[in-house]
Amino acid sequence: MKLYYKPGACSLSPRIVLEEAGLPYESEAVNLQTKVTAGGANYLDINAKGYVPALVLDGGELLTEGPAIVQYLADLVPATGLAPTHGTLARYQLQSWLTFIGTELHRSCSPFFNPSAQDDWKSAARANLTRRLGFVAAQLADGRQYLTGETFTVADAYLYTVLRWMPATGVDLASWPALPAYRDRVGARPAVQKALQAEGLA
Repeated sequence: MKLYYKPGACSLSPRIVLEEAGLPYESEAVNLQTKVTAGGANYLDINAKGYVPALVLDGGELLTEGPAIVQYLADLVPATGLAPTHGTLARYQLQSWLTFIGTELHRSCSPFFNPSAQDDWKSAARANLTRRLGFVAAQLADGRQYLTGETFTVADAYLYTVLRWMPATGVDLASWPALPAYRDRVGARPAVQKALQAEGLA
């Protein structure tokens, strides 16, 4: 398998899952402005969507969209517990978290990485982040180690990735002590450290 990524972007989430699952893979960075990969290829020939992540499977098939990629990877190694079994309520709860992170947190970070974003857009996005992060903090306040309980899942890889972007948004996680504690707990995992090192972020 080969992961196309940009350091620190949402593609960090599937890299963390690849490391947690112990799956062999290659990776290649993408310049999202020029759409050229580190190896000189036209990224649009690989992924016509033009953004990361993209995972090329061993058979040559292309898989895109982070939540789909991480569930695919988790299902390759079910014994890891990175995703509950298909058809169970726990799996749908995991998908609920992945959707929430993608639509309410990830999307709200977009204007802070868009040079043309106006201040009113950023202000609205920051307000939404504040509300939604408060919800996440309330869920973690019951003492659970990870989003769905005591087992690290692909949703934690995604949330951790998004929480790393908060300095760029101006949202201070110190307002919710459970969130920096969670971020640090996930960040200390050996597989997460290995993923960060691979992207020059450690």
